[in-house]
Amino acid sequence: MKILITGGAGFIGSHLADAYIARGDEVSVIDDLSTGSIENIAHLKSHRKFHYTIDTVQNHPVMAELVDACDVVFHLAAAVGVRLIVESPVRTIETNVRGTEVVLAAANKKKKRVLVASTSEVYGLSEQVPFREDGNLVMGATTKGRWSYACSKAIDEFLALAYWREKKLPSIVVRLFNTVGPRQTGRYGMVIPTLVKQALSGRPLTVFGSGEQTRCFGYVADVVGALVKLMDHAGAVGEVFNIGSNEEVSIKRLAERIKEMTNSDSDIVYVPYGEAYEEGFEDMPRRVPDISKISALIGYKPTTSLDGILRQVIDYHAGQNEP
Repeated sequence: MKILITGGAGFIGSHLADAYIARGDEVSVIDDLSTGSIENIAHLKSHRKFHYTIDTVQNHPVMAELVDACDVVFHLAAAVGVRLIVESPVRTIETNVRGTEVVLAAANKKKKRVLVASTSEVYGLSEQVPFREDGNLVMGATTKGRWSYACSKAIDEFLALAYWREKKLPSIVVRLFNTVGPRQTGRYGMVIPTLVKQALSGRPLTVFGSGEQTRCFGYVADVVGALVKLMDHAGAVGEVFNIGSNEEVSIKRLAERIKEMTNSDSDIVYVPYGEAYEEGFEDMPRRVPDISKISALIGYKPTTSLDGILRQVIDYHAGQNEP
């Protein structure tokens, strides 16, 4: 198969490229390197079945050419990370909505199957935990900048599903919960690489808010395996799927475990949300996926425990000699 991955130099995109190259498929990626890194795909650049384009998905002619040459499209390109979202809301909205419009329109011309990556953020302030794909989405006020990301990704979902219903473009939507592993940067607010790097360097581990908020962390290899299986499964078309782990942990306990596993003497410091992001910043107390739908379709089951994930991330950053 010929695979096109938008955002292919990003954390998840580069691992997805690895999986398809290992399977023997031909992979093309496009990335503007705004949050991705050429280092993530450096090991693939010499492979005869790997091709990359440094450009934005909003470049219509380039996207039209890339989509025409592929069999299926993974649309992963998006603004990522809470910090980037809070600091650059205009870029967040435009990147997510316009980029998805271009990708879907290009794919529709030849009815190429498209998987659109959405996010657990769309559940917003919902208290219906664990989150089900058919549950209500509860957005915060438009005056709160962080919800611009959730809203823009919800629009992406509506658009992808509308293309399927109205134009019969075979579209799949996935809501990715916190996904972690080697190559992920803490630059845009990702909590595990941030805490790991702080622990390894002897700096204080910064926990935002009370630390009682809980999250579930899925290993990138498990997530990528699910993406590949969904793209191959005809029953996934026109559907929305949660992908992630259901092993729940508080951020406070996460920081404590990282301290233990790195033998760090660093202190854990609690930083108010208003100081970390913006005044009035809202966060969810729990974010847990119901993964029964994807499990029923493709047999998805997380195989890597939180400790296993943390060990992989710690070993990766320990070998990076990062400041």
